[in-house]
Amino acid sequence: MAIEDNPETRRKYGEELKRRREAAGLTQEQLSELAIISRTHLAHMEAGRRRPGAEDARRLDRALNPGDDFFERFLPVLDGKKVAEHFEEALEFEGQATAIRVYGQTLVPGVLQTRAYAEDVLSSGSARKSDEERDKLLVTRIERTRILENFDSPTVWAILDEAVLRREIGGPAVMCEALRHIVRLGENHRVRVHVLPFSSGYHALLEGFVSLMWFEDQPPIAYVEGLNNGRVWEEPAMVRACQLDYDHALGDALSHRGSLALIRSVAEEYEHAARINHHP
Repeated sequence: MAIEDNPETRRKYGEELKRRREAAGLTQEQLSELAIISRTHLAHMEAGRRRPGAEDARRLDRALNPGDDFFERFLPVLDGKKVAEHFEEALEFEGQATAIRVYGQTLVPGVLQTRAYAEDVLSSGSARKSDEERDKLLVTRIERTRILENFDSPTVWAILDEAVLRREIGGPAVMCEALRHIVRLGENHRVRVHVLPFSSGYHALLEGFVSLMWFEDQPPIAYVEGLNNGRVWEEPAMVRACQLDYDHALGDALSHRGSLALIRSVAEEYEHAARINHHP
């Protein structure tokens, strides 16, 4: 039976982690080296402030429980939310963040997606999904977008490569709706949007996806993602490097106003294409 993730289960998980670490005669620094987990992240887990990811749990078991899978078996799950395993930890951070800076390389970032756009993304790909699994993923994706519904939620900046606007996901009507949704968020000051045009050539973020997050009482983190994998970085040097790359790319991007104008223009192109498709 899955153990639901909440502050109490995280606290108990952290207490058990601390008890077993101390029983093994290890300091946090020593365990962080053995498990290949940053000492800061380990300290947050023991204090119940952060939920360990599945890979964290496996590494803790290898370091503290050879031949046993205690930490993996009793890993709290995200209130039934379904996401790719490598994104679990990042999702937890996203819900706690006070500020988010995200980059979309080829797809609209999840937090900005419309339902129709998300449904097409989650229905595609080489990995086969049952209708039930896809629906669970979709519910989680849509729940993520709700952090933009009020002004108590995180401030969000989004850099979008022009490829995000031009790659047709779900057809012209879906793309028109998706782009106009981004324009509305930008006009309502919920998101600050910057498009990196094709004319900018190579830029610092071209080779991957990154999301930077800041928190009220914890150090910032960076989430970097590639094909079927992702990693949360807490090491200050790596987070600063990701922030620097983000800032460099931002310097090559269009202004917020110019970006919204371009997105509106592309949305109109999709609207025109949708009309033609609807009336042959």
